[in-house]
Amino acid sequence: MAGGGRRRLSARDLNRATLARQLLLAREPLPAAVGVRRVLALQAQEPVGPYLALTARLEGFAPEDLDAAYAAGAVARSTLLRMTIHAVSAEDYPTLYGTMHKRLRGARLGDPRFTKTGVPAAAALEALPELLEHLTVPRSKDEIDDWLGERLGVRHERVFWALRSFAPFWHVPNGGPWSFARGHAFRAAPEPMREPWEEAAAAALRRYLRAFGPATVKDFARFTLLTREMAREAVAAAGDTIVGYEGPDGSELFDVPGAPLPDGDTPAPPRLLPMWDSALMAHEVPGRLLDDGLRPLVVKRNGDVLPTVLLDGRVAGVWRPAERGVEVSAFRKLTRDEWDGLAAEAERLAPLAERGPLLHARFLNWWRDLEAAEVRLLPYATTSVR
Repeated sequence: MAGGGRRRLSARDLNRATLARQLLLAREPLPAAVGVRRVLALQAQEPVGPYLALTARLEGFAPEDLDAAYAAGAVARSTLLRMTIHAVSAEDYPTLYGTMHKRLRGARLGDPRFTKTGVPAAAALEALPELLEHLTVPRSKDEIDDWLGERLGVRHERVFWALRSFAPFWHVPNGGPWSFARGHAFRAAPEPMREPWEEAAAAALRRYLRAFGPATVKDFARFTLLTREMAREAVAAAGDTIVGYEGPDGSELFDVPGAPLPDGDTPAPPRLLPMWDSALMAHEVPGRLLDDGLRPLVVKRNGDVLPTVLLDGRVAGVWRPAERGVEVSAFRKLTRDEWDGLAAEAERLAPLAERGPLLHARFLNWWRDLEAAEVRLLPYATTSVR
């Protein structure tokens, strides 16, 4: 690892570094595909998530821009980090998949939901190359289940459920309001994997640090769901291409040379972030944006991470869509300027709200007993919103 004596960084320094690299200190006028690559990965199991995340990060973002990036294959939606669906740049996909596939494969093929199908793991793996060839054109889930049933002698929906969690499959956009509506198809990734593993892991680590660093081995392992040993191997493979810092608690931090490290006193504007925003998921608990005492209000027992309100770079509340606007539940009393800033952010969501719901109704139960110091409705900019 390059570098001599290590500079010590404060918690506020690390907060501002994360915000800067995640385009949350200042929006930039980037195309959607470029914006996705800058921030590395956007959690996307709820298809609206990347649209909300880019609205918070890109100046002049139009949802049609992300639609086009998906349709052109410039942005891929696939199971990757933390065994969760993410939107990533097609340029990054081979590196990220090459880093994750071994970890994902072992976790899924040992899962009781797969083993109960009665299909031996060896048989599923043997069928995989033919299935990938079959999916050089998009196929629906039913078509894939039929093909696997004929090939393996057992038709069970959990077989493809397991395979698509670790094999190089992309979700195919089908023109829903957020590009992926129920019933979308799958296809094989055009460039599936960067090899060997050590090379892919070192590259993935550098990409992660560029988007979220400086960070520890534990941070990288948490964001990816790699084992700690695998994360350490990635650091070793990166060698002199990364540099070191010291964290506020004396921990060893890694980074890429020349990445932004703004002063801890840099102003941080208000932002409205989607569920599971990557900026909250990228580091060891409690992370860099969320006070540990507020964690139970934001992160639920089943892993749901509510849409959050950022003020001065910290989570200060949560939000949900309401009729003709955004309902903000603040965890402390906010100033007039803070409410004005959040109102301006709510107005930016109007073009998205015209397309469809910004939060699935099943998540609204978390607001039933939510403790808040203040609750306000912030209207959208237009009156045409449903």
